Amino acid sequence: MYRSHTCGELNASHINQEVTLAGWVQKSRDKGFMAWVDLRDRYGITQLIFDENRTDKAVFEKAKSLGREFVIQVKGMVIERESKNKNISTGDIEILVSELNILNEAQLPPFTIEDETDGGEDIRMKYRYLDIRRNPVKNSLLFRHKVAMEVRNYLSNHGFCEVETPYLIKSTPEGARDFIVPSRMNAGQFYALPQSPQTFKQLLMVGGMDKYFQIVKCFRDEDLRADRQPEFTQIDCEMAFVEQEDILNVFEGLTRHLLKEVHGLEVDKFPRMTYDYAMKTYGNDKPDIRFGMQFGELNEVAQHKDFSVFNSAELVVGIAVPGCASYTRKEIDALIDWVKRPQVGASGMVYCKYEQDGTLKSSVDKFYDQEDLKKWAEITGAQPGDLILVLSGSANKTRSQLSALRMELGNRLGLRKPNEFAPLWVVDFPLLEWDEESERYHAMHHPFTSPKPEDLHLIHENPGAIRANAYDMVLNGNEIGGGSIRIHDKELQARMFELLGFSKEEAENQFGFLMNAFQYGAPPHGGLAFGLDRLVAILGGQETIRDFIAFPKNNSGRDVMIDAPSEIDSKQLDELNISVITKN
Repeated sequence: MYRSHTCGELNASHINQEVTLAGWVQKSRDKGFMAWVDLRDRYGITQLIFDENRTDKAVFEKAKSLGREFVIQVKGMVIERESKNKNISTGDIEILVSELNILNEAQLPPFTIEDETDGGEDIRMKYRYLDIRRNPVKNSLLFRHKVAMEVRNYLSNHGFCEVETPYLIKSTPEGARDFIVPSRMNAGQFYALPQSPQTFKQLLMVGGMDKYFQIVKCFRDEDLRADRQPEFTQIDCEMAFVEQEDILNVFEGLTRHLLKEVHGLEVDKFPRMTYDYAMKTYGNDKPDIRFGMQFGELNEVAQHKDFSVFNSAELVVGIAVPGCASYTRKEIDALIDWVKRPQVGASGMVYCKYEQDGTLKSSVDKFYDQEDLKKWAEITGAQPGDLILVLSGSANKTRSQLSALRMELGNRLGLRKPNEFAPLWVVDFPLLEWDEESERYHAMHHPFTSPKPEDLHLIHENPGAIRANAYDMVLNGNEIGGGSIRIHDKELQARMFELLGFSKEEAENQFGFLMNAFQYGAPPHGGLAFGLDRLVAILGGQETIRDFIAFPKNNSGRDVMIDAPSEIDSKQLDELNISVITKN
C-alpha cells in the first residue's frame, strides 16, 4: 500500500504508531538542522518533520530537495507536535520521517495551490486539474457529491427508479439551439444531443415506469453567463397518475430533505405565488423573498400632477429601501447612473427621502406636495428613515428595470444572506407567449405542457388567456427547478402543435413517435427537473455554478484546458460527408 492513513485522519490517539502517508508537498520550511513539510491529500494536511539528529542523513538531504507539489510517500512515527495548530484536524501531531520516496517530481505550478490563490480565473481554468487541489474547488465538488447522493437516497426511498435515456437523439425544436452530431453510417443525417430527456420520460410513463428519475447531462448551444454552461446536469423526474399537488408535495419534500441533511435546517411548507403576482410585486418570475422592497404601483397618485415623465408612462412604480434616507446626493446619483447602464436601460429615476421626523423630500418637489408623497410612502410601505425609488415607462420594461435595482440593493445592503434559504413555488404561468416578429405563439415552457383544466374551454376562442398547468421552484431569487403536468391526449397535443405554428406534417415529422405512443394508453403524467448545478451552488452559498463543476467551459463555450472545440482531421470530415465552409 502507498499509505496506511490519509493526511486528514491522524490525531493524538495515534502517537507512537508507525504510519505510511502519501500526497503532495504543500510547502516546506528549512531551518538548517531541521525541516518541516506540509503533506496534503484530499482529506487534509499532516506536518512532517525531518531532524538531522533523529533522521537518516540521506533522508534528511532528500527532504531538502522537495519542491511544491512533489508527490511523495513517507514512513515514520507519529509524535506529539510541540507547536500545535488548532486550525487543522491533525494539528496535535506530526510525523518524524524515517523513509522518504519521491514518487513524482513537479514543476513549479503556475499559481499557488492555496485557498487564497494568486491565479486569475483564466489561468486556473487552463490548469483546472491543479485548481481542483485547492480546498474551495475540492470542497465544492465534494459538496456536489453529497447533494447528489441525498437526491438519490430521497427519490429511491420514495419509489422512484433511475433510468438512463439516450444521448444521441432526434433534433426537435425546444427553444434553444441543439448541438448536432453527424452520423457516419447514415450519410447526410445527424443526431442531436438532448436539451432534456423530455420526450423519453414521457415515453417511460407510457411504458408503465410510473416514477422515473435520472441525474443526467443536458446540452444547449446558447450564449453563456455565470449560471449557464453548454452542458449542464438535471435532476430529471416524472410521475404517472398524478396531479399538480402530488408533484409539488414530493419535491417540496426533496428540498426540505436537502436543506435538513446538508445544512440542518427545518423548512415549513413552501409559500405559493402566482406568476401574475410575482411579476406585479417583484418584477420577475423568480423573486428573492428573503427581503422586502415589494413594488408599489403609483399611477393613481403620481400621474396628472403636471409631471410629464410620469403622465406619459404606462407604469409608475417604486420601492422603499429600508434605512437609506440618509443616502447622500452622491450615493443617489450613483444609483441613478447604475439604472441608466445599458444592461438595465432606465432613462432616469426619481427619489424621495422619508426623513425620521416624518417629512418627505423628493427630487420632484416642484410637482408633488407632502400629502402626495405620503401616498407614495403608504403604497410602497415606506417608513421614516427609508428611501423611495421610482421608475416609469412601459410596464414590462419598467418592472424588469426595478427588479434589477431591487436585487442590486439587496446585495449592497447585505439582505441576500447566503446562509438563509427562502424557497417558494411560482404557479399559473401563461401557457403561450405571442411573438410579434413571427406572428405566432411560442410555448412558455415547452409544447407538451398541459393547460389548466379549468381553462381548456379557451383553447379555440382565446388561447392567449390560457394558464399552464406548470410550476417553478424558486430558491433565493433563482429558478432551481420547473415542470408541468403534461398533455397525454393525442387530440389536445395536436391542437397545441397547431397553436405553435406546426403543420400536421411538421408535427408528425418532429414528434410522430410521441403522438403514436399516446394511442396506446398514455396515463395522466407530469414531472419536474431541477438544475443540479444551480441547486448545488445556491445550497453552497454561491450563485455561480462554475466551481461546482469539475471541468467547466468558459464564457465562450471553450474548454481552455483541453483546447476544445477544435478543428478535426480532413479524413474524419470525409468519412462524415462533411465539408467546412469558412466565412470571410
